[in-house]
Amino acid sequence: MPELPEVETIVRDIRPALVGRRIGRVSLSHDDILRGVSRRRLLRGLRGATIRSVFRRAKHAVLDLGKLRLVVQPGMTGSLIVYDRRLTPDETRYAVLRASLDDGHELVYRDVRRIGKLLLLGEKDWQRYTGAIGPEPLDPDFTPERLGLALESSRQAVKKILMSQRHLAGVGNIYANEALFAAGIDPSKPGRRLTPDDHRRLHAELRRILEAAIASNGTTVRDYRTGTGESGSFQLELLVYGREGEPCRRCGTRLTGTHEIDARISVFCHRCQS
Repeated sequence: MPELPEVETIVRDIRPALVGRRIGRVSLSHDDILRGVSRRRLLRGLRGATIRSVFRRAKHAVLDLGKLRLVVQPGMTGSLIVYDRRLTPDETRYAVLRASLDDGHELVYRDVRRIGKLLLLGEKDWQRYTGAIGPEPLDPDFTPERLGLALESSRQAVKKILMSQRHLAGVGNIYANEALFAAGIDPSKPGRRLTPDDHRRLHAELRRILEAAIASNGTTVRDYRTGTGESGSFQLELLVYGREGEPCRRCGTRLTGTHEIDARISVFCHRCQS
């Protein structure tokens, strides 16, 4: 599933083509990606709306339409692209939401497996929605101390805490694995057992890795594409994720993979992470 760097890349790619544009015709091929909104209300809310801003919150792309916000959760196979040409038959096949713009371009949400979600929220619903999500790890006011508050009060594994969106926004399996390796912390270690020094290291490595991933346009393992339809390249820099059984690039120890921490693959080095 696209994480913070991937969605941030998409938002940065599509923002210049969307801000200030007025939405014209809108079509929706399937209702199964809608959450909390009917087809009729979605289409009615989008038609004629002017896009005031485009931003990311956690793993979601958000289009501010004034009184309403369109929230797009891309899921594993979703992509948001602004086209300045007609779609090919293959592009049309998986185009779930299509919205024409007043400059002749078209905003398209494509989703091969339709795992993503679309929400249309009014102001009160938006405040509840964003209020249930934790702090953004790249915000200036996200400090090691703030990270420590989430960790020191929990008996859960540190990796599970990092991936909880109510504790921290936008971090998923890929970047939790990478940050914990870089910080030298065992992903199964209970959060309450981490020290203030652990908090500082993890905070620094998490921000460094997220920023590096954004600079590389995200990680494409399989389906993820940027807002221009290209692949990301941070997969070339991954040190543990996807490398179970391979030698650690620091010490040569065979990397271990387990699903026992949070039912997702956790890859780590027994020697480098404690």
